[in-house]
Amino acid sequence: MLGSLTSFAAMAIGARELSSELGTFQQLLIRSLIGLPLIGGLILWRGRHLLRTQHLSLHIVRNTAHFCGQFGWFYGIALISLAEVFAIEFTLPIWTTIFAMIMLGERFTLLRAATLIIGFLGVIMILRPGMDVVQPGALAVLLGSIAYGFSYALTKRLADREAPLTILFYMTLIQLCIGLIPGGYFWVTPSMHLWPWVMVIGVTAMSAQYCLARALALADASIVVPMDFVRLPLISGIGYAVYGERIDWMIIGGAALIVSSSLISIAGERRRKAG
Repeated sequence: MLGSLTSFAAMAIGARELSSELGTFQQLLIRSLIGLPLIGGLILWRGRHLLRTQHLSLHIVRNTAHFCGQFGWFYGIALISLAEVFAIEFTLPIWTTIFAMIMLGERFTLLRAATLIIGFLGVIMILRPGMDVVQPGALAVLLGSIAYGFSYALTKRLADREAPLTILFYMTLIQLCIGLIPGGYFWVTPSMHLWPWVMVIGVTAMSAQYCLARALALADASIVVPMDFVRLPLISGIGYAVYGERIDWMIIGGAALIVSSSLISIAGERRRKAG
């Protein structure tokens, strides 16, 4: 889990540094260009059978949504504080729950209704509609989180049918195909001092997902998910130390509500499975 936390933080810093010269589409293209050989080599080592899939259309739909989610995340990092990006990203379980109930037929319970309400209150605290102008960067991250939620709901369906490496390979391949035209059209050759950050976002894109998947395989989600929330104070500290970003207590308060809703949901699921 430490590897996942470190990877997500490094990827955010890399995206912020690259945003001074490179557009969002190009950053996403670079991620895929670096990531595909890495995941491809791992699959060749583990077995070429992992390249086979009978669910290509599902992969395409899932990764189109996932690409939109990544675009919102990277676009927002260039415009708003790192703490705000990560706080809004924590709404992902809310959207995943909604889409899972709609698409996968998961039950709508009073507990889920309560956690959704608490989570939405957290979103309102962060965005403060009516009190301030909602920033385009914040809106992009929110829409990106909704797209992530849709893709994660489809991941639940794919996870029962495909190996994790197969899912990761087609994610990288399809997103490379999606990003080729806009990323190539807006291509700007990075300055020499930015090339280390180019490698950072390419490598951490894979390492963050791999480490998180390994953590979930080795430990219960009720342990892993709360640890993932450590990303917010970690990235808040980095934003303050590196970029001089002030700590906004409305963002912290909203994130606390969102985190609480997720923890309540996890506890409820554990009781349901135990009973």
